[in-house]
Amino acid sequence: MSLAESVLTGEQRSLARLLTEVENGTAEGRLALDELFSHTGRAHLIGVTGGTGTGKSSLVNRLALHYRHPETGKSKRVAVVAVDPSSPFTGGAVLGDRVRMRDLAGDRGVFIRSMASRGSLGGLAQATAAVTQVFDAAGYDLILVETVGAGQAEVDIARLAHTTLVVEAPGLGDEVQAIKAGILEIADILVVNKADLPGVAKTERALKSMLGLAHPVRKVFPQHGQTPSDPELERDEAPSWTPPVERTVATDGTGVDKLASAIDRHARYLRRSGDWARRERARLEVELEMLLTERLVGRFRAQVNERRYQEMVDRLTRRELSPWAAVDLLLN
Repeated sequence: MSLAESVLTGEQRSLARLLTEVENGTAEGRLALDELFSHTGRAHLIGVTGGTGTGKSSLVNRLALHYRHPETGKSKRVAVVAVDPSSPFTGGAVLGDRVRMRDLAGDRGVFIRSMASRGSLGGLAQATAAVTQVFDAAGYDLILVETVGAGQAEVDIARLAHTTLVVEAPGLGDEVQAIKAGILEIADILVVNKADLPGVAKTERALKSMLGLAHPVRKVFPQHGQTPSDPELERDEAPSWTPPVERTVATDGTGVDKLASAIDRHARYLRRSGDWARRERARLEVELEMLLTERLVGRFRAQVNERRYQEMVDRLTRRELSPWAAVDLLLN
């Protein structure tokens, strides 16, 4: 039985091994991804981003617990991908989200994977998209991707996730910074975590007042002669999606049920409006272009004389020619 076939049967050790192969970019990992791709496209990818100190990991922990032990409805399988800053010595993840998510230990319906960002922009490791595909094929219903909160380039999470949560907290003074960084433009749901702290109302008002400027409402009109079949969707979700602002206290779970309801509403909105398919297509196109770029650059570097390449870098350093001129010379 191949590694991919073992993953499809739900074998946890094979899943862990394949995730390592995929992260390391091995030939075995790529072969397994090829086998698994036709089994993907079902999971709901939820990105969780925001500044340091906002309690993202605690919130992810509470969300996972909620979906595993809902008061009503069916329990869901949850995967957590926690993208950590890289160790400057080993390149490995250093924050240890498995330690911080002890409440989920022993639950076979939850799989937590810490990944090193390895310096990639936006705190997203290059292999994150591939890792989420493995979890998708393995039958996980929800995949929570928590990023390191690396600033402006954090908008990269929107290219991967169906639903993006932007987490803020009172007293950090991040509201205006979030606007400047373009973070609110990618928010599908805004979360004011640590809502038991002073200043929560001020933070919520600031986010709501700037939301209209930072996140233009996207209008979605049904096709001629068609109306949404879901009454709740028809009332709240079909014309547009305005990102709601939800208050939570991750330490005791306050507000997490309302946040989960907002996530579910957004998933319904995406499917009914057609945005789910559009986002999926855009995500796969970005992934294709990224892989093409990586492959073509690798092929080019294998063909170009290394000495000539380094001479070109030296000329750039001496400002004898521009990077654009250097590219033209190398390609010619």
